[in-house]
Amino acid sequence: MTQRSAPQRRHALTGSRIRERRTVMGIRQSDLARAVGISASYLNLIEHNRRRIGGKLLVDLARELEVEPTALSEGADASLFDALQGAAGESPPAFGPAPETGRIDELAGRFPGWAGLIASQHKRIAGLEGLVDGLHDRLAHDPVLAEAMHELLSTVAAIRSTADILVREPDIEPQWRGRFHRNLHEEAERLSARATAMLSHFESQGGRQGAPSTPQETVEAFFDAMDHHFPMIEEAGPGTIGAILVGVAGMEDPATRTLAERLLRNYAEDAARLPLKPFLAAALDSGFEPEPLLPMAGGDVALVLRRLASLPRSKGAPPFGLAVCDAAGALIFRRRIGAFSIPRFGAGCPLWPLYRALSKPMVPEASLLDLPNGTTFSAWSICQPAHAAGFGAEPVMRATMLLRPVEEKRAGSGGQPVGPGCAVCPREDCTARRMDSLVG
Repeated sequence: MTQRSAPQRRHALTGSRIRERRTVMGIRQSDLARAVGISASYLNLIEHNRRRIGGKLLVDLARELEVEPTALSEGADASLFDALQGAAGESPPAFGPAPETGRIDELAGRFPGWAGLIASQHKRIAGLEGLVDGLHDRLAHDPVLAEAMHELLSTVAAIRSTADILVREPDIEPQWRGRFHRNLHEEAERLSARATAMLSHFESQGGRQGAPSTPQETVEAFFDAMDHHFPMIEEAGPGTIGAILVGVAGMEDPATRTLAERLLRNYAEDAARLPLKPFLAAALDSGFEPEPLLPMAGGDVALVLRRLASLPRSKGAPPFGLAVCDAAGALIFRRRIGAFSIPRFGAGCPLWPLYRALSKPMVPEASLLDLPNGTTFSAWSICQPAHAAGFGAEPVMRATMLLRPVEEKRAGSGGQPVGPGCAVCPREDCTARRMDSLVG
């Protein structure tokens, strides 16, 4: 049986939306039928989705029900539909049976308040997950925190040493005792000042309500807000980059704007090599599997992975995550995806195929990854030169990993056990662990 697209499913539920709206308004079926000039039995067939309607009858029904015709024919708007679909796709298996994604529009039509709440909660959860990732990265890599902690520990060590001398040597000459007391007082004052400064630093971070600070964070937030898809570039090329960045918060900083322009130029180059319309059509035909798309890219695996990660969800693309690291293993670009934590700074799990690809240049790999939270992801990875190198020049290598959640597969089903990174990974028996977990 041919599977209907999301717009077709929404259109097929026109009758359900008419019935729901009529019930909410307290209008009897016979009265509504009489008002639009049809029989009650015919309206009953319509309301049970057994008759397709359109044109004047749809307009007349919308007028009597005091809504726009599109509210009956299309139902939930695309943004709400995508949000609910995203929430369903990222729900962990611990919640029980998989959500009925084929009935999303029915949910939005019958219970718009609950649908909006679910979409809002999903957005908030995604934001909180990003904040947790950011706090973990900041605790591990914030230079201000690292320097402050070093100073605090040095001061505490000096106080402890001085106090130890005073305790162990009760017969110290008054002149030296006074000097030690003065040192204790000065070090205590210094400790208080440094602790206050560190507290002020954290309070300022909290006052920003998660706003990005570094160029990488600002540009990443911009790409996330655009869902990593830029229609203007797809249609008109790199000449639109300036217009895209007009009014974007943070782009007044030269370093941030330079980084954003570079990444958008890379995006434009990818879009020129694999134009959206033919690539999206081929991706739909392939079920969004990378391998059948390689001939279109001349065998450039990383290009196919990046383009899949940039496809718009509104056109039917599934959720994708993307991670790119350099030869040192440093993550230089990421597209986050729910349930799979990709750190902003530092390294992730050493068992990710992203890092394994670095030891096997030009060898693409497809694998399944089982996470501790019970979700399974398909992963495609490759390590290849970032750009063409001249004769005798050493190529700059980068590894790319594309991620896609697997709905029908669950943890323990044969995938590679991986984690989000040692600091927050609960797998105690992992042979690749480099540090104890902070979460127990």
